[in-house]
Amino acid sequence: MTDRIPVIDLAPFISGHSGAGVEAAMELGWAAQTLGFAVVAGHGIDPIIGTALRDSALEFFDLPLEEKMTVRRPKNDQNRGYIPYGEETLVRMAGGDSPPDYKEVFAIGPDSVPDEPYFTGPGSYPSFAPNLWPAAPENLRPLMLSYWENMEPLMRTIAEALAISLSLPGDTFADILDHTHTSQLRLLHYPAVSGDAEPGQLRAGAHTDVGMMTILRNDPVPGGLQIKIRDGSWVDAPAVHDSYILNIGDLLMRWSNDRLVSTPHRVALPPPDAGGVSRRLSIGFFVGPRYNAMVECLPTCCNSDDLPRYAPISVHDYRTNRFAAGAGDNKPYELAENEG
Repeated sequence: MTDRIPVIDLAPFISGHSGAGVEAAMELGWAAQTLGFAVVAGHGIDPIIGTALRDSALEFFDLPLEEKMTVRRPKNDQNRGYIPYGEETLVRMAGGDSPPDYKEVFAIGPDSVPDEPYFTGPGSYPSFAPNLWPAAPENLRPLMLSYWENMEPLMRTIAEALAISLSLPGDTFADILDHTHTSQLRLLHYPAVSGDAEPGQLRAGAHTDVGMMTILRNDPVPGGLQIKIRDGSWVDAPAVHDSYILNIGDLLMRWSNDRLVSTPHRVALPPPDAGGVSRRLSIGFFVGPRYNAMVECLPTCCNSDDLPRYAPISVHDYRTNRFAAGAGDNKPYELAENEG
């Protein structure tokens, strides 16, 4: 297993070039099987879409805490609205413990959904809990929705490529990633550390992602994303211009019977002397399939010598229970200066 995260050019796959497209799919699959991470280039998304959202997000996080709290997440099991510093400790999702993550978050899910039982019935919660939108900045909502609309075709392209890499039909995941998908878009703000970090604290503690996969816009500043490779060491994820970082989530690992790996990762604190340049804004699109889909071993990923390693479970049950473990209040929020 290499410790270098490969850059995969998806352009041949997107363009439908048969030979080069299949080769790109296999390269992506190999990265997903050996490291669980890849840098995705050639995606066809205008980089200004991410840049504009980053700028607007920083405007939101610069607001006074009292104003941000007007759109505070209503309940801990919802990934909606503003999540202040002190309310997430991601290592708890795997049973660990640490000081709270040194970050604040603004999150949305699907914004406009049909008035149908799947989207409005009892089983739809919290996947389709309503979004909360701040009054300012005014362009935050349209920019987040534009970013979302660009992520949807990219997630489906990546899912198609991964299916092909597993010797499955390209449309294997199409049904669970149609308009019923339950993805989440999170703006992750990591303020510059002002010397008040607690012992053992990180910007985001070590964890695996509970969904299907994550598509991340990575900020090239000190104190960034790190990946745990098989020898137990941590390596820095690169910030390659006009690209996204893809990582495999727990659901794909279960579906593939551990062929695709959901790798632990974390966001480190910056060096003590990094100062204001270490302020970080990451944009994460966390791909969630249809909530009532069953996660059970794919036919090409098990046989008589390699039996299914996981019992079937619904997307809702696995993801909701895992997320709740790391989402609860750690302490009452405070009007701390490092929140901006």
